[in-house]
Amino acid sequence: MRRRAGRPTWSALAASVGLAVILSTAATWSVLAPGRAGLVEDEVVGSHIRALMGAQPFDIASSDRHTVKPWFNGRIVQSPRVVDLAAEGYPLIGGRIDVIARTPVPSLVYRYQKHLISVTATQGLGAPPRARVADGYHVIGWTDGGISYWAVSDCGRARAGENSCNCFAMRRPTGDRA
Repeated sequence: MRRRAGRPTWSALAASVGLAVILSTAATWSVLAPGRAGLVEDEVVGSHIRALMGAQPFDIASSDRHTVKPWFNGRIVQSPRVVDLAAEGYPLIGGRIDVIARTPVPSLVYRYQKHLISVTATQGLGAPPRARVADGYHVIGWTDGGISYWAVSDCGRARAGENSCNCFAMRRPTGDRA
């Protein structure tokens, strides 16, 4: 008894439908899922927002980079590079440890007039955007020496936010001047 080749069985039809569902789901997920850099950006901006909501936006309060930089030693793998931007109108007010992609990372907190700027350093988590507005917060980033820097500003005015973040990108904290 031979089967005719022209009539598929119900099991073959069910397997075909199942395979089509799996492939279409995977294709949709790959197109619509945010990239890793997008997830990191969301976490960096979220950390900045959480800091603004807290009683104080830092774990260590100090305008002295010689106090802030050593505070990170022993708490995270690599202490951040601390740049003195007080002459440009961005005094350091402290630092904190954020958790981005389940990794503790350093964030330096600067002040611009009445606004705060968080500069977070990450390593191996993707390249930050050059300049962008995310949820009303200005984000600008750069990569230097394998470390990605994310500056997030809560400035309400677009121009002030861009100028604040651009100051950090132009100064690129590449040398440890502490």
